[in-house]
Amino acid sequence: MMDPQIERKLIEIMRVINENDKPIGARAIADELNDRGYDIGERAVRYHLRILDERGFTRKHGYAGRTLTELGESEMSDALIGDRFGFVISQIEEMAFRTTINPKTSEGLVPVNISYFAKEDLETVIDVISYTAHSGYMISPKVKIFEEDEDLIFLPPGKVGIATVCSVTFDGLLLKSGIPVEPSYGGILQIENRKPSYFLDLISYSGTSIDPIQIFMKRKPTSVLEVVETGEGKILANIRQINLSAYDRVIEIIQQAQQMGLGGCFPPGDIDGSLLGAPIEMGKFGIAIVGGMNGICALEETGIRIETNPISAVLEYKTMSEI
Repeated sequence: MMDPQIERKLIEIMRVINENDKPIGARAIADELNDRGYDIGERAVRYHLRILDERGFTRKHGYAGRTLTELGESEMSDALIGDRFGFVISQIEEMAFRTTINPKTSEGLVPVNISYFAKEDLETVIDVISYTAHSGYMISPKVKIFEEDEDLIFLPPGKVGIATVCSVTFDGLLLKSGIPVEPSYGGILQIENRKPSYFLDLISYSGTSIDPIQIFMKRKPTSVLEVVETGEGKILANIRQINLSAYDRVIEIIQQAQQMGLGGCFPPGDIDGSLLGAPIEMGKFGIAIVGGMNGICALEETGIRIETNPISAVLEYKTMSEI
């Protein structure tokens, strides 16, 4: 049996590879691991990559770097599951930290979800996402279309990519204002008369190794298009908990965000009370934020086949265009 410390490094290397949308080399992997607190050099990474190659978990693409094989993706999904608890929250916290958007100038980085679809579906994708975003059920109507490989993503053959603003943007805005924010739940929110009514289902971020929003997307319980058209139905939404002392400042930040086109944040709940049926800790209040993936859910409801990597990158907001 291999040393558990080596196994942990192998899993972390596989995570880094999996989080990139194109082949990644040993030097870039080493830099990313160092950013995550692993003291490991490029030479050591190459040693670990050879082990992964021998196990059939990685595939080398010449000098471009490596990607995971299907076997590697399966292994990463199954291995060290206890080590992955809290990983989703860590990913949210990292993306919130990397958020630099300035509400006064509308410039800076925002976290984005990146989705892939067939080129022939481009017009429909733009129409549906625009329809959903301008109805208020996404974070922003701004997107970026990728029709060829760029530094940010690697496009599969015959595919087009689209970046949509992620709800973690609000975490970043709050964090940069000195307000600690706790990702609490992802869930399905019932909308009635175009207003949030109650959560039908919730999954705690602290109790899962998989993003709750991804879980609900796979179950396909949403009716986003129905909500847009009739004001009744089910959408994806998140809940954040914040210390009561920051209540007034949070209201200000939400208003500033709305002024630069970042929406989807419902009014905060009562202090020391529940929020739309979700439990909130004493001394805190909750805010519900629409899921940045609602536009993607709407597309799937039309039958469009689309693959998505949630909170997969940060993008300069001014490079995105309103649709």
